[in-house]
Amino acid sequence: MKNVFNSFWQQLPSRMDPVIFSLGSFQVQWYGMMYLAAFGITYYLARFRIRREGGFGIDSEALSGLMTAMILGVLIGGRLGYVLFYNLPYYLRHPLEIVLPFDISDGWRFTGIAGMSFHGGLIGVVVAAFVFLRKHQLNFLSAADLIVPCAPLGYTFGRLGNFINGELYGRITDASIGMSFPSAPGSELRHPSQLYEAFFEGIVLWVILWLLKGRIKLRGSMLVFYLMGYGVFRFFIEYTREPDAQLGFVLFRFSMGQILCFFMILAGGILLFILRRIKARKSE
Repeated sequence: MKNVFNSFWQQLPSRMDPVIFSLGSFQVQWYGMMYLAAFGITYYLARFRIRREGGFGIDSEALSGLMTAMILGVLIGGRLGYVLFYNLPYYLRHPLEIVLPFDISDGWRFTGIAGMSFHGGLIGVVVAAFVFLRKHQLNFLSAADLIVPCAPLGYTFGRLGNFINGELYGRITDASIGMSFPSAPGSELRHPSQLYEAFFEGIVLWVILWLLKGRIKLRGSMLVFYLMGYGVFRFFIEYTREPDAQLGFVLFRFSMGQILCFFMILAGGILLFILRRIKARKSE
C-alpha cells in the first residue's frame, strides 16, 4: 500500500493538466484561476473584518476600489519585478515580450504572461495601495492592518497554481516526499517546494497573523509581521527550491529569492523601528 501511495505521490505532477479548457490557441489555465481565487478570498476576509471588527476607516465601497488597485499593482509589479530581478538581459533583447502574452518567434501563439515575481508584486501592491489611499484620504497603516492578515491565505492558491503548472520546482532529493516534475531536467525526484511555500507562507503565516490581529496595539504592526514572517519562511524554503536556471546562485550559495527576502526582513525591522518612534512621539 505504501509503495502504491509513493508511486502516486511521486508521479502526481505528470498527471495534472494546467489547462482547464482551450479555444483554439487560447487557453484558460488553473494558474489564472488561482489568482482570482486568491484575490477573492482576500476580499471576502477583509469584508468580514470590516463588518465584524470595524475601526479601520474603510467601508465596503472603498475596499472594492482598493482591491482593484492592488490587483493592478500585483500584476504590473509582479511582471516588472520578474523582468528586473530575474531575467533583465533577456528582456532587454526582447522588450515586447514584457507585455505581450504571445510567443512571436514562430507566428503568433498565445502563452499568457510568463514570469511573475512575488517581491515585485509586493512592491506593486504597496505602491498601488498607497496611491489609492492617499487619493481618497484614507490611512495607509490602518488599511494595512485590515488587509495584511487576510492576504496569506489567498497567497496559498498562487503557489498551488505554480504546483499545477509544474514550475518553480525544488532541488533534487532522496526523500520520499520528492516528486518527479516533467518540466525539470533529468528524472530525479525533487522537493515539491511550491507546496512547502503554500503551507508555510500561506496557511501557517495566515494563522499567525490572524491570531495576532487586534492584540498588538501598534498601528501598522501587521505589515511588519508579514514582511518579517514571510521573509523568514521563504528564506529557508529557498534551500529546497531550485534556483532560476538563468541566474543560479547570485551571492555565494544564496539565491535571488533569499537576497530579496533578506531585504524584506530588513524592511520589516526598519518599519517596526519607525512605527515605535512615531508612537513614542505621540505619547509624549
